[in-house]
Amino acid sequence: MKSTVNLEDVVNKLDNHALPLTTRMPNIKVFSGSSHPDLAQKIVDRLGIDLGKVVTKKFSNMETCVEIGESVRGEDVYIVQSGSGEINDNLMELLIMINACKIASASRVTAVIPCFPYARQDKKDKSRAPITAKLVANILSVSGADHIITMDLHASQIQGFFDIPVDNLFAEPAVLKWIKENIPDWKTSIVVSPDAGGAKRVTSIADRLNVEFALIHKERKKANEVACMVLVGDVKDRTAILVDDMADTCGTICHAAEKLIEAGAVKVYAILTHGIFSGPAISRINNACLEAVVVTNTIPQERHMQECPKIQCIDVSMMLAEAVRRTHNGESVSYLFSNVPY
Repeated sequence: MKSTVNLEDVVNKLDNHALPLTTRMPNIKVFSGSSHPDLAQKIVDRLGIDLGKVVTKKFSNMETCVEIGESVRGEDVYIVQSGSGEINDNLMELLIMINACKIASASRVTAVIPCFPYARQDKKDKSRAPITAKLVANILSVSGADHIITMDLHASQIQGFFDIPVDNLFAEPAVLKWIKENIPDWKTSIVVSPDAGGAKRVTSIADRLNVEFALIHKERKKANEVACMVLVGDVKDRTAILVDDMADTCGTICHAAEKLIEAGAVKVYAILTHGIFSGPAISRINNACLEAVVVTNTIPQERHMQECPKIQCIDVSMMLAEAVRRTHNGESVSYLFSNVPY
């Protein structure tokens, strides 16, 4: 008797057999933009892989051109690009790299943005003001980014501007480690926020160090210009540690240091996650009564450290590398919110 074969059953069997193959973890590729290649190299060194081949150049009319030099089909791609230097060019370069990988059939594209560009323009604080951080979030999503890894967002609510997952890592564990290793009398010190917006960050650090905290209330006449400051707290005969997420022209930090010395502080340290240091920042730091200005390497700091001996750098590449590794392997990154990986 002749047997009949049901074509639909055969197709279903083949589909079921192929299912485990689709669940395999794709290989990993890490590419660097031109904003911070040194940080990208440190990340891949820690991961034990090579940096992906990519060529970025500009045409004579200043259009950005990107050429991905290797296959990314089915790969888990990470693109490291910080919001520093020529911010607009670097942002455009990142968008083009994301899109180039996405249309080349990358399985997932993650933008690793240690310093998020336009993060300070995160609210409509006056009439007709743009919310540019939301615009940046939109264009990153439209370009094809599936995931964002960043560090110390100016306002953590920026995560809500995205419809894709955002991992906002904290520099706090690395900052605590630096304080304990480099400030001899840290147990009797006082942690100070240079503005009301940083109160939550400062109280968290003060709690973990088991020390007191103080607050400086400032009023601005306009952007990058502080009108007056009022200190809330007692810093007399103590080492004061100023903590903030970023310093641009350093007017706030330098005025705050003067205020603390006037109030009787013995020494003043400034610890900042993102050291932008634009305009008169370096000369202000050199002339300020600060023992040291400590920043992370989310932004390149080699030139700044040469121009100003007070600037010291904390390497956070191991935190970003561990976040990449854990994301790639489908593990939780919450360990990094309170610990520095070894």
